[in-house]
Amino acid sequence: MADKDLQASNRPEKARPWLMRTYAGHSSAVESNKLYRTNLAKGQTGLSVAFDLPTQTGYDPDSDLARGEVGKVGVPVAHLGHMRELFDGIPLGEMNTAMTINATAMWLLALYQTVAEEQGATPDQLQGTTQNDIIKEYLSRGTYVFPPGPSLRLITDMVAYTVNTIPKWNPINICSYHLQEAGATPVQEIAYAMSTAIAVLDAVRDSGQVPAERFGEVVARISFFVNAGVRFVEEMCKMRAFVQLWDELTLERYGVTDPKQRRFRYGVQVNSLGLTEAQPENNVQRIVLEMLAVTLSKDARARAIQLPAWNEALGLPRPWDQQWSLRIQQVLAYESDLLEYEDIFEGSKVIEAKVAELVEASREEIDRVQAMGGAVAAVETGYMKQQLVSSHAARRAHIEAGDDIVVGLNKFTTTAENPLLSDLETAIMTVDAAVEADQIASIKLWREGRDNEAVDAALDQLRDAAKTDDNLVSASLACARVGVTTGEWAGALREVFGEYRAPTGVAGVVGVAEAGEELAKVRLAVKETGEQLGGRVRLLVGKPGLDGHSNGAEQIAVRARDCGFEVVYQGIRLTPAQIVAAAVEEDVHCVGLSILSGSHMELVPDVVKGLKDAGLDDVPVVVGGIIPEADAAELLAHGVAAVFTPKDYDATTIMAKILDQIRLAQDLS
Repeated sequence: MADKDLQASNRPEKARPWLMRTYAGHSSAVESNKLYRTNLAKGQTGLSVAFDLPTQTGYDPDSDLARGEVGKVGVPVAHLGHMRELFDGIPLGEMNTAMTINATAMWLLALYQTVAEEQGATPDQLQGTTQNDIIKEYLSRGTYVFPPGPSLRLITDMVAYTVNTIPKWNPINICSYHLQEAGATPVQEIAYAMSTAIAVLDAVRDSGQVPAERFGEVVARISFFVNAGVRFVEEMCKMRAFVQLWDELTLERYGVTDPKQRRFRYGVQVNSLGLTEAQPENNVQRIVLEMLAVTLSKDARARAIQLPAWNEALGLPRPWDQQWSLRIQQVLAYESDLLEYEDIFEGSKVIEAKVAELVEASREEIDRVQAMGGAVAAVETGYMKQQLVSSHAARRAHIEAGDDIVVGLNKFTTTAENPLLSDLETAIMTVDAAVEADQIASIKLWREGRDNEAVDAALDQLRDAAKTDDNLVSASLACARVGVTTGEWAGALREVFGEYRAPTGVAGVVGVAEAGEELAKVRLAVKETGEQLGGRVRLLVGKPGLDGHSNGAEQIAVRARDCGFEVVYQGIRLTPAQIVAAAVEEDVHCVGLSILSGSHMELVPDVVKGLKDAGLDDVPVVVGGIIPEADAAELLAHGVAAVFTPKDYDATTIMAKILDQIRLAQDLS
C-alpha cells in the first residue's frame, strides 16, 4: 500500500482535460433534452447542439421547403417554447453550450439568452459558442440564407454585442472542419480559415462598434472549429501551424499585444469524410487516431472535442454509439498519462520542418486570397469553391486508383460477419415519421396562443433596424420575447436582405487528368449512346430539400462530365417540383438525386411521381446518399432505378451503371 502511495505521489500533476461534447439533437426539443441530460450524467462536460435543417436555414416546420427535413439531422427549434423545452432542468448559467448554427445564429442566441434569463442567469454568466461562420457555408455546408454582405453584417453585430454583453461567449467558431469535408488540403484548410478570420475581424474593426482599445477582447473571443483526418502526424503539424499563424496575424495586423488574447483556441470534431460504410467497425480506430492529432501536442491541444460515432456512414447514431465515442475521450484523458507532460514534440526537427512547410504554403494562399479582395470576394468569384471541388476530385481519384488505401473499402475487403450489423434495423437510430406532423401541429398552436399584434410590431422593428446600421441583436431579442418564430424572423430579413445562391464550383474542374481504361470505356459508351439518341446524353444532378452538403453531388457532376455526359447542376435547396421542371426544360435522359439528410423517403417519391405526371416515364431516377438497406429497397419499389451509398466509392463505375439505366429506359440494345 505504501509503495502505491509513493508511486502516486511521484506522478506529475495532470493538466485539465478538454471539454468533452457529443454533437446531438433529434426529433423534438423534449426528446433532445432527455438525451442531453443522459449524456451529462455519463460524464460529458459540455453540450453541442445539432439543429435540424429548417431551423438552420430559417424555415418553420410547416414550410413547403421543410418537408421531410423536420427533426432529421438535429432538433427543431421554431420558437421560444422549444428553447425552453430543450434546456429544461439544465442550468444555462453553469453550462458551456456549443450551437452549430450559422445563418440564423443571431436568432438562436437571442432565444438562448432569453431562456437563460428566465432561469435567473445573467448574460455575463453565459458560456458557449455559436458557430456563425457563413463563409464556409457558401463553400461546403450550404445552410446560408442571405448574400455575403448582409451575412457578414449579422456576424459583426453578434461579435460586437457579445463582447459588450456576453463576454464569456464565443460569437463565432471559424470553421475549417467542413472545408476538409469538402476536400480541402491542410494548406487550404489553414489558409481559408485565416482568410475568413481576417474578413470578420476587419468588418468588426471597421464597424466602429468596439473601441480600438478593446479590440484585443474581440480577438480573444474568436474561436475555431477544425477537422482532424487519419494522417494524424500531418494533422498535428497543421494545428501547430495554425497556432503560429494566428499569433502572427493578431499581433501584426491587429496590434494585439497580450499573448493570452492571441491564444489560438479551438474545438474539433474529427473527420467524418473518412468514415466508411464498408467494414464500419474500422471507423473506431480511425476516430482514435484522428483524436491523437488534436491532443498529443500540448501547445496545440484542442479546448473541446466531439467525436463522431462509428456508424455515422450508415445513419443516425444511437445513444449507445454516442456513449462509445465519449468513452474514447475519457479513456485517453483519465487513464493515459498524456496530460502529465509538457509538449512532447518541442524541439523535434521533423515536426518543426513540416510545420514550417505548412506555414509557408498557407501564407502564400492567404496572400492570394487577399489579393483577390479577401474571403468574400473569393467566394463571390467562385475561386475558393472551385479549389475545394478540384482537391476533392483529386482525393477521390487517388482512392479509386488505389494510390490511397482505405482499409475495407479499396483493399483488405475480405471480412468476417460483423455482429454489430447483425440487425441493420437496430444498428442505427431512425426518426419517427410522426415527428414532422407533430411539429406542424405544435407551431400552429403556438401562433394561436401568442399576442400577434406584439409579434407584428416586433417584426416591423426588425425590418426597420435591418434597413439601418443599427445592431440587430436587440431587435432579435424583442422578437424572441414576444413569440416570433424562426421562419418569421428569417423571413423578415429575407425581405430586406434578399437571398443568395453560391457558385457550385463545378465549372472548369477536371476530375481525372488522364483517362484510364475504365474511364475511356465509359466515355466511348456515352458517346455511342448519344449518337443513338441524336445528341449528347444529358444528366440532371439535383439536391432536393434543405440538405446543403453538396460535395457528393459536385463530384458526381464532375465525373459525369469527365465521362462525356452533358451535366445540368443547379446547386442546392430545390423542391421536387423545381427539379421536375428543370428535367422537362433541359430534356434530360436521367435525374440523379443526392440526399444526405435522411429525407429521401419523403422527397424522392415526389420527384418520381412528378416526372411521371410530366410524361417523362422514360427518364430514370437514381439516388445517392446515406440510405439504409431497407429504405433503398423501398425506393426501388417506388420506381427508383438505382441507389448508391458510400460503399460505392468508384464514380466511374457509378457512371457506367447510370448509363445502363438510361439505355434500358430508352430501349437501346
